[in-house]
Amino acid sequence: MMLKSLSLFLLAAFVLCECLPAQDATQIIEQANERMQGESSKAEMTMQIVRPNWERSVSFKSWSKGEDFSLILITAPARDEGTAFLMRENEIWNWLPDVNRTIKMPPSMMSQSWMGSDFSNNDLVRESSIVTDYTHKLLQDTTINGYDCYRIEMIPKPEAPIVWAKVHTFISKDEYLQLRSEFYDEDDFLVRIMKGSEVKEIGGRLIPTKLEMIPLEDEGNKTIVTYQNLEFNIDISKQFFSIQNMKRLE
Repeated sequence: MMLKSLSLFLLAAFVLCECLPAQDATQIIEQANERMQGESSKAEMTMQIVRPNWERSVSFKSWSKGEDFSLILITAPARDEGTAFLMRENEIWNWLPDVNRTIKMPPSMMSQSWMGSDFSNNDLVRESSIVTDYTHKLLQDTTINGYDCYRIEMIPKPEAPIVWAKVHTFISKDEYLQLRSEFYDEDDFLVRIMKGSEVKEIGGRLIPTKLEMIPLEDEGNKTIVTYQNLEFNIDISKQFFSIQNMKRLE
């Protein structure tokens, strides 16, 4: 009788496990994206551009609301102070205070270097979305810096404004930390790597506070972005993300 009861219990447990939906690749990407963005956010960051013969530092503030609104303001060095970048739904704008000019950025500019760094305009202004502009597929799990990670292949959808043929991203299983991304061209060559490190609690969340972009074809080149401050789910309206406001931010 006991053996029969045990068999029925194991069978019920097996059926229950089979019925519970496994977390798929897109859900994992959504969790990782939510951890870094929230419903809205405000951040202060420093970017160090490293070249074999010189280095340059850029400081900036950024604000975001969902995936359709973001604004970046350069605060240093003095020659770039006040320069701003605005994404409002499907439009991208650049404010250049030294020449008192606003430029609407065409899609062709999104893959170009941002402020002379190894990050693109799209990386910082986020015209494309890792959630909605890619299809996602789980590959073999791996370990990154001691973290057990999902390895997910992201293939751009045909209509998405993305230059990469595919991206492999590595997300920790426990905290959904995006610890590494590998970017491949149409010939399946690995072109650049982004590493996330120095995991700390900031803004009430555990995140990688250091992002390092390394272009593999340019030996000795890299760009490091470090978070100084980060707040999530701030009270900010869509009206904040306007061309007029972009020009008067400090």
